[in-house]
Amino acid sequence: MSRRILLLGGVTEALAIARQLGPEHVYSLAGIGRVPQDLTCQVRVGGYGGAEGLARYLREAGITMLIDATHPYAAQISRNAASAARAVGIPCWALRRPAWQAQPGDDWREVADWAGLIEALKPFHRPLFTLGREPLQHLDEIPSEQFWTLRALEACPGNERCEVIGARGPFQLDDERALFARRGIDVLVSKNSGSVATEPKLEVARELGVPVLILQRPTLPEVDLTFARADLLLARLEP
Repeated sequence: MSRRILLLGGVTEALAIARQLGPEHVYSLAGIGRVPQDLTCQVRVGGYGGAEGLARYLREAGITMLIDATHPYAAQISRNAASAARAVGIPCWALRRPAWQAQPGDDWREVADWAGLIEALKPFHRPLFTLGREPLQHLDEIPSEQFWTLRALEACPGNERCEVIGARGPFQLDDERALFARRGIDVLVSKNSGSVATEPKLEVARELGVPVLILQRPTLPEVDLTFARADLLLARLEP
């Protein structure tokens, strides 16, 4: 049987894998962000309806291998992928970025969840959130002594105590310095995505002595093979 891959995207490196896939393979995106127009492989946008829906798609589309290259914090999608692959009896590989590691001069404070984050934010006044869209659900909870700056892929309305910036990486060090200075940022809120494209914000926080509240990485499911880099995965894919 010829190989037919379903690649679940979500991190930048997934696109590097997709660019090496032929027309028989499928690159699947959740629908957030831009859809590449220059790929040889098929592109699918949208969800599947949980693990059962994904398993149904795998069977109906004749998929013989699943590659999970979703974001390290997309734990539910990763669980669905591992479960669906097991149900159908096909291999599941995962591209999982190594986490960032604190460097000398860093003041990192790990928090487990949103409640822990809000508690840790109490001493600060001008946080910069780089968690994606999740903080938008909590705009009515902002204390009177705080003003939030949120950075997400797309700009959207905030309120009188919050401004939302739409921006996509990679981010440059000087631009991040200017953002921290312009907004008077006194604490950075971040996921530990491990992405080189978004790492400059951590360098600026280190330079300025600004604390970083790091949202703890979720536990991801076991799969058949795990790779830290796209090139290593692609090398293993070669016949």
